[in-house]
Amino acid sequence: MCGIVGSIGKNNSNEVVLDGLKELEYRGYDSAGIAFIDQKNNPQLFKQVGGVNNLVSLMGTDKNIPNSCITIGHTRWATHGEPSIANAHPQSNEDGTIFVVHNGIIENYKEIKQKLEKLGYNFKSETDTETIPKLIDHNLKKSKNFEDAFRLTLNELQGAFAIAAIYSKEPSKLYAAKLGSPLVLGISQNNHIVASDPIAILKYTKEVIYLKDHEMVIVEDTKYSISNFLKLSTVIRKSEILDFSAESYGKNGFPTYMLKEIHEIPITIKNAFQGRVKLSPNLVKLGGLEQVASQLRFIDRIIIVACGTSYYAGLLGEYLIEEIAGIPVEVKLASEFKDTDEPLSRGTAVLAVSQSGETADTIAALKKVEDYGILRLGVVNTVGSTIARMTDAGVYCHAGPERAVASTKAFISQVVVLSEIALYLSRETSKASNELIEELFLLADKAEEIIKNSDDIKKIALKYKKDKNFLYIGRHYLYPTALEGALKLKEVSYIHAEGYASGEMKHGPLAMIDKDFPTLAIALDSPKINKVYSNIEEIRARKGRVVAISSKGDKKIAGMVNDVIYIPNTIPQLQPILASTVMQLFAYYIAEAKGLNIDQPRNLAKSVTVE
Repeated sequence: MCGIVGSIGKNNSNEVVLDGLKELEYRGYDSAGIAFIDQKNNPQLFKQVGGVNNLVSLMGTDKNIPNSCITIGHTRWATHGEPSIANAHPQSNEDGTIFVVHNGIIENYKEIKQKLEKLGYNFKSETDTETIPKLIDHNLKKSKNFEDAFRLTLNELQGAFAIAAIYSKEPSKLYAAKLGSPLVLGISQNNHIVASDPIAILKYTKEVIYLKDHEMVIVEDTKYSISNFLKLSTVIRKSEILDFSAESYGKNGFPTYMLKEIHEIPITIKNAFQGRVKLSPNLVKLGGLEQVASQLRFIDRIIIVACGTSYYAGLLGEYLIEEIAGIPVEVKLASEFKDTDEPLSRGTAVLAVSQSGETADTIAALKKVEDYGILRLGVVNTVGSTIARMTDAGVYCHAGPERAVASTKAFISQVVVLSEIALYLSRETSKASNELIEELFLLADKAEEIIKNSDDIKKIALKYKKDKNFLYIGRHYLYPTALEGALKLKEVSYIHAEGYASGEMKHGPLAMIDKDFPTLAIALDSPKINKVYSNIEEIRARKGRVVAISSKGDKKIAGMVNDVIYIPNTIPQLQPILASTVMQLFAYYIAEAKGLNIDQPRNLAKSVTVE
């Protein structure tokens, strides 16, 4: 959610940090700030509400950024306290010598704050973060050593955090630590950089070390040391090289990241199955699961845990795995699963689905079962992420960077990967296996056809831009698809939308239907299509307007609805991918017509790293 960048070294660290903060704006933000030690060893602090450009304007101009060898910066998404300069990070101690940026939530901040207030400390913000530099200050008075004071403070904090700190009396040292929130160290000859997301450092280096929970790093010029602040032990870890480029994060001529990422869906589909699925003979090989292949033979139940869009992908995974592999599946919202008690046998596997691999609730769900002796699997897009590292095995989505807050291609890749997992677990014994594998190889071209005809979708979408409500309906595989479509419309257009199973229309939703409450019906060819027609007739009888997504060649649907979007035919298991592509474009064009910030919807963040 929030973004951290810290830099120390030979290059102007202010420029390095500001570059990184600009890259992190896609995560969501309401304010930004920077603290550094200038050439005269004086601490400087700049904070501003809004984006990083507002912060740069406060400091001067892009061409006139003050010089510094050590800097920390932050983009904030509010959790404690409204967006304001006082609540923006960095936060400091009272004499302005200690500066801290922080992602996450300090659960015991009220107790710490009350303790410090009794000791005479005054607080200027509503944030939990302000307790950190003041607690360091208090511990520094006792220990007389900043490293010890920093370590003592870390051990007093409860919750989840990634922290970077500087101390004006030690202008050659940058301190950082993590517990439950992502933090990466970028290594280069000129500057070492700490950041909450590798994208913030790509311009300067691809060599990184991912910090693990309870680890802190002290960077002095271009040297660094990592230790476990809980065990007081030194940590030795090899660096790794990021496998993507800064260019892959650009808009590449598109007006928004979301539109660019929708246009990347065809290649995303290919990248998700190439090298894993073979046509002759029909075969699925998932190297990420090979190491636990013997355990998977004894799995008799799978629990999928996820949040948001990934949860809807998980619902599709439930249908796929149960029907193709014959293994019972339950899908749980990670935020609920982590707080509930239920019996889990050794034959149960927990499968976490997350685009970022840093979703706090999903991480908490995995931590809940870490001592249960059961298999933990992951489907994530981000290599080296927390979920990728804490699971026993898993499959990467290979969707590439996704910067728009509303997930598009990452959702598509998750569904493709879950279909591959279903095939893998079936050991190609399902009757549907051959047809599914063959159709996977045709799917990218069909998605490309939809995107090429996006002007037709745009014309229809513009008819509904003034509506305040929308209902999305579908059956079987298309019910979770309807849920995801409704979410997309909510996220980017701010139109209230609900997804429903078509068969549930008589059980409540019909009460809402009138001429001002349109419906998007996913009416694709299937054995149940006549039931979908009946649902549409029910809506039309209440004067409801209907947009249908229908299979090419359906001659009946046009006479039943107001507008039709025809898409290529495919098998039911893969219809969600093509239908979702349409619904993403539909939501996009409505949001565009309303002049909204499509890539960064209000109140939302890309990577939800707090519970």
